[in-house]
Amino acid sequence: MRNKEIFKGKKITIVGLARSGLACANLLYKIGAQVSVTDNEQNAATKKLVSQLASKDIQVELGKHSKDFFQGRDFIIVSPGVPAGSMPFVWAKEFGVPVISEIEAAWFLCPGKVIAVTGSGGKTTVTTLIGKVIEASGRKAFVCGNVGRAFSGEIEKIEPVDFVSLEVSSFQLENIRHFKPLVAVMLNLSRNHLDRHADMQEYLEAKERIFMNQDENDFLIFNENDPVLKESAKTAKSKVLFFGNSSDFDPNQQAVLAVAQVLGIDKECCLKVFREFSGLQHRMEYVAEINGVKFINDSKATLAESTIWAINNIKSPIMLIAGGKDKGVDYSLISPSADGKVKAIFVIGEAKDKIEQALKKCFPVKKALTLEEAVRKAFIQARPGDCVLLSPMCSSFDMFANYEERGKTFKQIVQNLAADYKLSSIK
Repeated sequence: MRNKEIFKGKKITIVGLARSGLACANLLYKIGAQVSVTDNEQNAATKKLVSQLASKDIQVELGKHSKDFFQGRDFIIVSPGVPAGSMPFVWAKEFGVPVISEIEAAWFLCPGKVIAVTGSGGKTTVTTLIGKVIEASGRKAFVCGNVGRAFSGEIEKIEPVDFVSLEVSSFQLENIRHFKPLVAVMLNLSRNHLDRHADMQEYLEAKERIFMNQDENDFLIFNENDPVLKESAKTAKSKVLFFGNSSDFDPNQQAVLAVAQVLGIDKECCLKVFREFSGLQHRMEYVAEINGVKFINDSKATLAESTIWAINNIKSPIMLIAGGKDKGVDYSLISPSADGKVKAIFVIGEAKDKIEQALKKCFPVKKALTLEEAVRKAFIQARPGDCVLLSPMCSSFDMFANYEERGKTFKQIVQNLAADYKLSSIK
């Protein structure tokens, strides 16, 4: 671990006790910081997280944010879910306390080489594949960030010769100051998170922060088929590489190949990883087949573009389940791909009315109060040979803790449905 002196003995408040907040609190406490944690939620989940803190000396408040937790601090570290303009930011500014993100705190302490991946879609797949390719080349890789494991939680295991494949969101990039990855990857840019960002320009500017501290010794990898990103490349100080000019590989694979080129990893090593890669949970994940109807879990799809990809890669007629918390997505984008292929759309969550308005002229749209109701309605209407596809085009935070919980719930509902169907068939 490097740069421990930055945080040792300092008074630090961490805002948000979720996966990254917990990991960051424990890491900083272990290196000698005076740590406090504040979270405006007070429920069974946050109470369980409190029990996982490294020491009772870590001061905790739940169910609110108090001004006292911000006065006299050396740093405020915010979790990705804390929006700019909220009271923690107001108080930090009032008291002149610097605000940084969890990935910045972890980066300061990380002795390994960081490869950071961002974009509107494909981040988790590319981050995972980069880690697998590095490991296949005989080196050690830590895959973390939005992909599942918090960056802070891995720091103590990382050696200087190791690599970190880090998935980063625009939310995490908003509050970096010095974060400087050896390799930055920008996959694409499409309408996303406009519930958080004022417009596409603000969203782009948040993404561009991934390379703002890079210099001529670093590498920046762009999708050359994205005109906005291609323009952004002109402002970079780092060495710029482009991907997107091959018909033999999909864009995610091309991005991985570009990273491998920077790291000096043989192409054949990448091809072997691609062949053996079985995909990710919650991304086009086959769940079951009931009476000739297949169920696919694509809970990771939080963009219209992701759902278009799913529709294009399913050959059978589709009963689409969509909805959740709206992120400013243009749902009508799916219409050309869905035309003649999607038989009906079952909508749930806060965005159900907006999705209905966008698509009701082209498709039958049916509302459901819960995911289970949507699944059962879709199954009743489906015929043998059809596919029930959960591909929400929305975030999960109105009904679930995250997309993983949403996907797991979908799979459990399908398993229960299969058991019910089997029982009724026996009768």
